[in-house]
Amino acid sequence: MNAAGFPILSLITWLPLVGGLIIMSVRGDEATVASNARWTALWTSLIVLVLSIVLWVKFDTGEAGFQFVEEIPWLPEYGVGYKMGVDGISVLFVLLSTLLTPICVLSSWECITRSVREYMLTFLILETMMVGMFCALDFVVFYVFFEGVLLPMFLIIGVWGGARRVYSAFKFFLFTFTGSVLMLLALLAMWFQAGTTDIAVLLKTPMPVGMQNWLFLAFLASFAVKVPMWPVHTWLPDAHVEAPTAGSVILAGVLLKMGAYGFLRFSVPMLPQASAYFAPLIFTLSVVAVIYTSLVALAQEDMKKLIAYSSVAHMGVVTIGIFTFNVQGIQGALFQMLSHGIVSGALFLVVGVLYDRMHTHEIARFNGLADRMPLYATIFMIFTLASMGLPGTSGFVGEFLVIVGAIQVNFWLALLGAAGMILGAAYMLYLYRRVIFGRLTKEDLRAILDLSPREVAMFVPLILITLWMGINPTSFSGFWDASVAAMVQQHSAALTPAVKVAGALH
Repeated sequence: MNAAGFPILSLITWLPLVGGLIIMSVRGDEATVASNARWTALWTSLIVLVLSIVLWVKFDTGEAGFQFVEEIPWLPEYGVGYKMGVDGISVLFVLLSTLLTPICVLSSWECITRSVREYMLTFLILETMMVGMFCALDFVVFYVFFEGVLLPMFLIIGVWGGARRVYSAFKFFLFTFTGSVLMLLALLAMWFQAGTTDIAVLLKTPMPVGMQNWLFLAFLASFAVKVPMWPVHTWLPDAHVEAPTAGSVILAGVLLKMGAYGFLRFSVPMLPQASAYFAPLIFTLSVVAVIYTSLVALAQEDMKKLIAYSSVAHMGVVTIGIFTFNVQGIQGALFQMLSHGIVSGALFLVVGVLYDRMHTHEIARFNGLADRMPLYATIFMIFTLASMGLPGTSGFVGEFLVIVGAIQVNFWLALLGAAGMILGAAYMLYLYRRVIFGRLTKEDLRAILDLSPREVAMFVPLILITLWMGINPTSFSGFWDASVAAMVQQHSAALTPAVKVAGALH
């Protein structure tokens, strides 16, 4: 399509900013401005979603390289250019970002009543940054978008969040920004080595083995915070609890994927020797995250905190899969990333429905909601089962493939990683039982209303995708089959026999 002169990636990336300019130009009284801002944000995000679906349909699943490449010279004397493109790994995350944005706009329709124009503008800027990061094929452009995501999310938490919103926003910003400074140093080192920041060129440029370990640690400092990996995960529960519902959806659905995407785009293919050397460290941190944060989730009395800790555990499964360096493990990690983006986003929407009615997400404040909200209870059940990894839902496929990949590396790694599925069933059933089942004893819950048509519209596409991924997983995995196979082959070829032996001993 870009060969025919149609820059679809740039259109998907920058169109939200056009919607933002329209929102800024709206004049009138407060009610008129707020209404126009909501509708402009919704229609803009829906148009972007349609364009990303077109991109998805036109994507050639049999090709491992980058497609729809667009390139404009920016700083040619420094080897830096505006370059966009997608491969099988990134194309579905573009679709995930553009799918969740209109759902977030819908979820904010009634609950955000203060500074509505600024809120919708911030979300459209956030969409541009998310999509641009997944499309960027120049390291400098990637870094600009990667860091650009922090500002709108900082504002969403800090301005429209809960009582401790300023503390949580600054904690989120400082954790994520500090790690990214080290990634900037790694970027400069790779530029000095290769003379370019073109990602496609860097993927084919071998880095000195002695340099790789330092570069890997710099990337780890940035990506581990974004995932987030234990023990740099402590910003996440605070951010989720204080963020508005839509902020939590994007934070869990897309922003946590940025770190794992960074490992797949940079650490594993560009630094193969260092990746193999540090794989035991990643496995250790991931297993601790899976087991420890699952146990912490069991002890939570706040619904948002419970789901936040479950996200750390699920992303621990993702990092195990990535560093198995085999096809099943990496495919399982990608499937888990996509599934978690849908399911965790939906679970935060489920919590948001109750918060909009009762202005609390304390588990003890609810019980017996099945009597008053049967439709809500059904939808909650679907995403609870998907989070647990029930066969037939999206959550099962990714975890199963990661276990298959991990068992090829080490039996105990697979066993401990699989413990997350057992503990996940424990804390999700604990949450569901206390909120949905039992006798309705609290008087203020007797007047609670079931889902509105607007809220049903938010959940329907997420339910369909969750079931579609579980029933027909190859319709999604087919997009990254060629890219993953090429990555595994390249990684294996780059390792010397000595490094392979060392990795086996580890």
